[in-house]
Amino acid sequence: MGTFIRGLETTATYDPTTEEFVLHTPTLSALKWWPGNLGKTVTHAVVLAQLYTRGKCYGLHPFIVQLRSLENHEPLPGITLGDIGPKLGYQSNDNGFLGFDHVRIPRRGMLMKHSQVSPDGSYTKPLQQKLAYGTMVFVRVNLVMLSSYYLSQAVTIAVRYSAVRRQTEQIPGGKEPQILDYRSQQLKLFPYLAAAYAFTFTGWSTRYRYMEVQMEMNDGNMEALPELHALSAGLKAFTSYVANEGIEVCRLSCGGHGYSQASGFPELYGLATPLVTYEGENTVMLLQTARYLMKCAATAKRGGGLPGFVLYLNQRQKGQCPARSESDLLDHGLLSDAFEHRARRTVMDAAQQIDSEVAKGNPQHVAWNNCHIYLLKAASAHCHFYVVQTFVKYINDTEMSDAVRDVLTSLCQFYALHGIWQNAGDFLQDGYMNGKQLDMVQSLVGKLLDKIRINAVALVDAFDFRDELLCSKLGKYDGNVYEAMYVHDSYYKYLRPMMQSSKAKL
Repeated sequence: MGTFIRGLETTATYDPTTEEFVLHTPTLSALKWWPGNLGKTVTHAVVLAQLYTRGKCYGLHPFIVQLRSLENHEPLPGITLGDIGPKLGYQSNDNGFLGFDHVRIPRRGMLMKHSQVSPDGSYTKPLQQKLAYGTMVFVRVNLVMLSSYYLSQAVTIAVRYSAVRRQTEQIPGGKEPQILDYRSQQLKLFPYLAAAYAFTFTGWSTRYRYMEVQMEMNDGNMEALPELHALSAGLKAFTSYVANEGIEVCRLSCGGHGYSQASGFPELYGLATPLVTYEGENTVMLLQTARYLMKCAATAKRGGGLPGFVLYLNQRQKGQCPARSESDLLDHGLLSDAFEHRARRTVMDAAQQIDSEVAKGNPQHVAWNNCHIYLLKAASAHCHFYVVQTFVKYINDTEMSDAVRDVLTSLCQFYALHGIWQNAGDFLQDGYMNGKQLDMVQSLVGKLLDKIRINAVALVDAFDFRDELLCSKLGKYDGNVYEAMYVHDSYYKYLRPMMQSSKAKL
């Protein structure tokens, strides 16, 4: 069975005389090949195609289609498919291409849980137009978890190696310090360690919300689906961008050994880098989120109500950040308010920019294209706020020991403060924060590095990656990095006993 195959140019035209759908993809030169696990092995696939009936197009709908003969595994008549060849990562998946030349399938081949085509060709629309994207939402929610999973592996390898690797004596004749003690190394790794935890909690939260929405949909309530669709698209893009960036930084932080296949980074990067393009290229995903946010902004301007996590757009913009001391900036509520302020301002700014473009006489699609720079920032800020708020909520609402809460609190504070530091311009732009407050932010980032350093190895050990799963000589749990790199276990298990036995016989 294949995965979903999305063919935006593939049509499924209903023929009431035979009660069949005719699947067709345009000429080969215009054919859009969509990857799926079908290159060499698949016999059936769920294909999303443009549904036509009674001369009208109703958009993408899912159809289950047999692609190969069950007798000899040859493609069925009218079907062109094959493997797309070697890729960057996922070599075990036989991703392929697929096209149809007037292939007929029975009417029952359409998946009709939410929308139907009757034998006479009449169409019954779903209760919610975005129901066709339900599976994509599920996958994108899981990709948030996958981003945190890969990033967690990368920081585990890099932090463990940095606790073993020693370099450059600071006192003549003294012991060389662990490179994890250098602030520069901490500044490379700890933001991604914090992000790995933040994304883990975000993944759990988003998956739980998906399950809630599924139950609501089963009861006929579709109201939450558009928001979940927009949130999952944005979070997929936001987390996978950071995960890919983090894996590369972790690799570089391991020096020359990071290039070794034995480090685990080459395979890990090959697994993680497709995240930014499959199930939706990330820029497109952020623009999908932005489109929903622009609708919400318009509703907020009219004084209408908003659901769930976009409710903050209905709130009045706060004045300036009230922090007067470093201790003020450690308050979770204040940090969450800062990211809420940034998200609201960038969303409303993007909406205002589009209105200005339209007022100049530009068509909506031109106005939208001209405002991409504002729309992408708005979607990213929205997702960043969600991650910060989720991290805070997890610490406040989850039962845990005081010691664990203290460690995670420092990590959460660091994640938020580092985010402010890295996006200082957004917080300065409208005067929400001032230079003195940002100086305090930078000072706290340095101080929190020291607190996180104490528990850094324990924090990555808590991800609980066994050596067999991590597949990294640099990230070995016992710290015997160099022994693992230069002397293979098989030597001690097989070669050394055999050599000693042979020597005894001589």
